[in-house]
Amino acid sequence: MASLATHFTAFLLLFPTGLRRLFSSSSLYLSNPSLFRSKPWYFFSSAPKSPGFDLYLLLIALPISSFSELFLFLTFSGPSSYRFAFSQQSLTLLFFWLLLLFILLREHTDSLSVISEGLVFVLVGITFLIEFSFTGSGISGLGITGAVYGLLGRLTLLCALCCLYLALKPTAFWAEFVLSCGLVFKGTWALQAGLSLGTDAFVPKGCQKLSAVTGQETADLKCGLQEDSLRGVALMNLLFVGHAILVLVMGVVLFGVSSLSSRGSRFGDAHGPLLAQLESENAPIRPIHELELE
Repeated sequence: MASLATHFTAFLLLFPTGLRRLFSSSSLYLSNPSLFRSKPWYFFSSAPKSPGFDLYLLLIALPISSFSELFLFLTFSGPSSYRFAFSQQSLTLLFFWLLLLFILLREHTDSLSVISEGLVFVLVGITFLIEFSFTGSGISGLGITGAVYGLLGRLTLLCALCCLYLALKPTAFWAEFVLSCGLVFKGTWALQAGLSLGTDAFVPKGCQKLSAVTGQETADLKCGLQEDSLRGVALMNLLFVGHAILVLVMGVVLFGVSSLSSRGSRFGDAHGPLLAQLESENAPIRPIHELELE
């Protein structure tokens, strides 16, 4: 169950984070598109210095997940490539946890507040690139397993490119939309990978887990015929397209919901102090003689 547990944990971390970011950024954009600027983290509280419950939850969950991956690395008895993949995933989770700490300190510490949000996006993009290199070198390979993790690596690379682009142009809402949907997509596909590679019920026809043959719990599959392996790869590609359509529809629906919400009520910093601050920063400077006449 190690494979299913780790993938389900990734789903719990990525899926709600992506949905939250998509809703927050959409609300901020719809409130005033001309003033939109992407942020490393969207705070729901009326006070920008007070992080929300979800940020505290991630600050607790990420180190626990990191130590769990490290424990699997120390106790796993399968192939060395998969064994070291656990240590690489643990290091990646630790990087993201340090990034969240940096964002939190930036909001609370005046000395760090001078650091631009573009630099934060660059650090996030680099972390995604590190995750991509770990996924490609530690997990991916030939066959169904390589196809599944290869697609997951492409989603990670997409998120990294979006972060680097937002560092250069934070007003690009399309990049923010793709980044948010990419996080949701990574979550759903991580869950699909855990189900397809770690459970007997979802294993492609003609294939079986190596645990049923060698007694070892791994994330790999064994197919009796080459045709079964090719059919399994084709099935994974088809499921990937299905996930892409589902996430796109979900993103469009959530964008519509946030549009209705932005018209009828104020929601977090998308309509509160952040919007007022953006308006004040972008307000035109009035001539001195007009102020004297008033």
